[in-house]
Amino acid sequence: MAGLMAHHDDERDARSARGSEEMVDVASQPGPVADSGLAARRDEAERRKAGPEHDYHKGAVTLRGKHVPRTTTDQRLLDSNFEADWVHTDPWRVMRIQAEFVEGFGALAELGPAISVFGSARLKSEHPAYAVGEQVGRALVKEGFAVVTGGGPGAMEAANKGAFESGGTSVGLGIELPFETGLNRFVNLGVNFRYFFVRKTVFVKYTQGAIVLPGGVGTLDEMFEAITLVQTQKVTHYPIVLVGTAFWSPLREWLRATVLAEGMISERDVDRMVIIDTAEEAIAFIRDAHRAARAGERPVEA
Repeated sequence: MAGLMAHHDDERDARSARGSEEMVDVASQPGPVADSGLAARRDEAERRKAGPEHDYHKGAVTLRGKHVPRTTTDQRLLDSNFEADWVHTDPWRVMRIQAEFVEGFGALAELGPAISVFGSARLKSEHPAYAVGEQVGRALVKEGFAVVTGGGPGAMEAANKGAFESGGTSVGLGIELPFETGLNRFVNLGVNFRYFFVRKTVFVKYTQGAIVLPGGVGTLDEMFEAITLVQTQKVTHYPIVLVGTAFWSPLREWLRATVLAEGMISERDVDRMVIIDTAEEAIAFIRDAHRAARAGERPVEA
């Protein structure tokens, strides 16, 4: 038995000696390979020495045993390996999202009273709704509001144009898209976004209502987002008015005949879709809603 134990001891000593030699061999190699190999072995030795109860703190997270990393956060930051994959990881995206919120909030923090104007980017300048958009922009400036659009062409351009030519604040909240070319030339305060959900938050946070011109999927998305926030009381006062009876009435009737009939919404939800035909009516609705709110009356819902 003693001989067998001595044999095991000899084997262990030999393995230890080989490990030491390997560390020396790696350390003797020039360049980052030697440094990283030696550092890894030292880290491993430190972990073994520390035992299973050793705590490794990584920010607010505590790690033990096999979860203890081989390198520190600072080391990974400073040891550049000339790879850029990290800019496409979720933690880095979170930082970009945070940066977009900071930029958007900072740009509009001192904007003052403002109204969002939604509408189709594909609407041509000869379309009747384009002229209405210009009228809406001018009338909002006259009422003391800044005009906030998505900054694109079509109905958005029309509202920005009306505001710009009236000497008001014409805001464009652009979005990175493969088929649109930046902010229209009538924007005098613009912010470009990567993420739709950040842009939507900025739209609602810094405006006090919405005027919706005829539009497609994007316009419907923005309109129903605003209506949902009102319905769920995420915003307590946000009048919404739709311009164009012929365009919007079939949608409201479908909601009433199908969605309401199935019990999926309430009559009050349908009534939130206030539809008018002119810029003057739209501005009057917004103006009356804000006067009622200032007077402490129940907010006008759209």
